[in-house]
Amino acid sequence: MLHQLVAHLPAPIAERSIGARLADWTAEHDIPLTLELWNGKQFHLGASPQVLMRLRSPRALPHIMRPSLSSLASAYVEGLVDVEGPVQDVVRLSADMASRAGAAVQPRVARLSHSRKLDADSIQHHYDVFNEFYGLWLDAGMVYSCAYFRRADQTLEEAQLQKIDHILRKIRLQPGQSLLDIGCGWGALVLRAAQHFGARCVGVTLSHRQFELATQRVRDAGLQDRVEIRLQDYRDVPERFDRVTSVGMFEHVGLANLGGSFHKVHDLLEDDGIAMNHGITSSDAGSGGTPFGGGDFIDRYVFPNGELPHIGLTLQEMSAAGLEATDVENLRLHYAMTLQHWSTRFEANAGRLREIAGEKRFRVWRAYLAGCAHAFDANWIALHQIVATRPASLGRQKLPLTRDYMYR
Repeated sequence: MLHQLVAHLPAPIAERSIGARLADWTAEHDIPLTLELWNGKQFHLGASPQVLMRLRSPRALPHIMRPSLSSLASAYVEGLVDVEGPVQDVVRLSADMASRAGAAVQPRVARLSHSRKLDADSIQHHYDVFNEFYGLWLDAGMVYSCAYFRRADQTLEEAQLQKIDHILRKIRLQPGQSLLDIGCGWGALVLRAAQHFGARCVGVTLSHRQFELATQRVRDAGLQDRVEIRLQDYRDVPERFDRVTSVGMFEHVGLANLGGSFHKVHDLLEDDGIAMNHGITSSDAGSGGTPFGGGDFIDRYVFPNGELPHIGLTLQEMSAAGLEATDVENLRLHYAMTLQHWSTRFEANAGRLREIAGEKRFRVWRAYLAGCAHAFDANWIALHQIVATRPASLGRQKLPLTRDYMYR
């Protein structure tokens, strides 16, 4: 391919080739970008540049000349490109470049084959970073999932607490009931459920660092008699529970395993039990990939082997597993706001985050958080909360006739 051959040409020839290509771009589009070559020469692709993209060597050219979100983000992560400008502007500009270049959606041809070891490895790859790393940009409770905003001016701490309470009210958690939280993170939900709702809780995770900190937080709160944190695969949990929550976990399940996952949730519930599934869904009706290569970047660097189902497929598999979906709420805009908060905090703590994670991992997460904020805002992906029940033998359920109980 021409754009790959240019990268191996002598620098002056490569410069002339890219100059000619950029002249064509500038004639066709007004792109608010300054592109700076390895020798300091600059090309202004629009009248009012907002972002500077600095190519550190000709090896960056294949990533730039055929831009997709995957190629541009990979060039940044691998140190072939540096950027200057607000990170959200960089992401928006990258998406615009990929769109203009015609980078297509890449739907998955076949569903991935998941194993327990693969799932555990994927979870640990993502979560077993130093806890301080997450603590620098999450809220004080370290809740790593979509918050729930009642007003746009609320703090992240307020919105995350509201999210947890929103979930626990939706499942009508009562004092003395048993609750299983699948993928419990650092324990915020089970701690809240025990302290303020009087529940007896079990939280399971596959992340060693989450297990250690969540266990310590339970001890610090003096809740050992009401909360147990386990380093355990939810498929190995033997008990049944009055309530089951899964918050930000089913993205790791895999499309081929959705049915089996919901069957397990069904089996974990007592008769008349209530479950809540809170997870990211694809906005593509065929459960395909996100536009312009964004999903490829996430799969390679952030969430290995993750797959996102469309809400239609999710509800179909849930129903086939014997669960009745009683309430569905789309929190897409809430997740866009959550990620904007995370990205802003990440930028504010950039120096320390680089020290903890190293330059490459810092760049991965910087691109990931800002990119996901854009993806939710653009409706490439969504976030659905689904309340589901395991009906008793006569099909009765104990949920009220209206939603009023969720908002008292």
